[in-house]
Amino acid sequence: MAINERPGVNSSIEVSSSLSGSKSGKTVGITAAASSGNKGVCTEIASYGEAAALYGAECNLTKLIKILLLNGAASVIAIPVSVATSPTLQDYSAAFSALMEKENVSVMLCDSRLPEVHAAMKSAIEHASENCKYRIGIAESTGTVEEACSKAMALNYERMVMVYPAADENEIPCGAAAAALAGIISGSSDPALPVNGAKLEGLENFTGVFSDSDINTLVQSGVTPIESTYGSPAVVRGVTTRTKTAGVTDLTWRELTTVLIIDDVIPSIRSALRRKFPRVKNTVQTRGAIRTQVIIELERKMKQEIIDSYASVTATADDADPTLCIVGFEFTVAHGLNRIVLSAHISV
Repeated sequence: MAINERPGVNSSIEVSSSLSGSKSGKTVGITAAASSGNKGVCTEIASYGEAAALYGAECNLTKLIKILLLNGAASVIAIPVSVATSPTLQDYSAAFSALMEKENVSVMLCDSRLPEVHAAMKSAIEHASENCKYRIGIAESTGTVEEACSKAMALNYERMVMVYPAADENEIPCGAAAAALAGIISGSSDPALPVNGAKLEGLENFTGVFSDSDINTLVQSGVTPIESTYGSPAVVRGVTTRTKTAGVTDLTWRELTTVLIIDDVIPSIRSALRRKFPRVKNTVQTRGAIRTQVIIELERKMKQEIIDSYASVTATADDADPTLCIVGFEFTVAHGLNRIVLSAHISV
């Protein structure tokens, strides 16, 4: 601040962006090209201003972080896939591997629309799931309806979502539609609430719409369509790319909420048991307490309307390993409301 000898009241003003993550929700991991920063280094970003200062205001990474925050992302972990150069498949694969090491990442996306990059993301998520690190990958496609469907069917994985905006590929930045959906998912406190109809912020000049025939083709092929609704971009229906099992049509995993509910219920139970039973004996009394705790957690999920019902909660000692307690249970996910059909009987 400059020194002014004139008596009076002086001031100093510092302006920063007020756009920041929400207080609760899921963490989004994002990898994209940057203008500056350290390639391959994960950084937790709290605001748009911080991203602009670290990576440059005009780069893909900062633009997508802004869209994430506009749509309610709770927390963002960013990793530049390249700095002032064109990223390669190896760069994306390395970035996905780095994000896999972050325990709190629940949703992932990148700024590439290449099928080979999406396949690398799928592979990273598959290996993470084997280690109980559950997360959702959001990919983005442009081109024709047939091309988007082909890309989704090639992935065919319940933890990969293919977003297809009704817009020319030059109208929105690469990854913008995926970032908008990731922000919606991250900021939602209810995994059973469908993203259908959710308005997406930060997608400028978005006016495209799909025909009913295209919507049917896209959804049945595992593509999540985004079109203009009353002048604003919105999700038509949130689905995963998993449409077949062993080559046969299978709708079990099609709804995005199914995976989100599982990713909410299972970690919640694991966390509760980890807190309650850090050092205990594998006795009848302990196993009874474990079973009770699981029931408490499932009852809580029912009250929140995340699951519809549960049954067959058991906690038994393993016959081969006396130090192992096997906990079993069943539950039915709550389903979102996709359509209301009016059946009118009219007398004249």
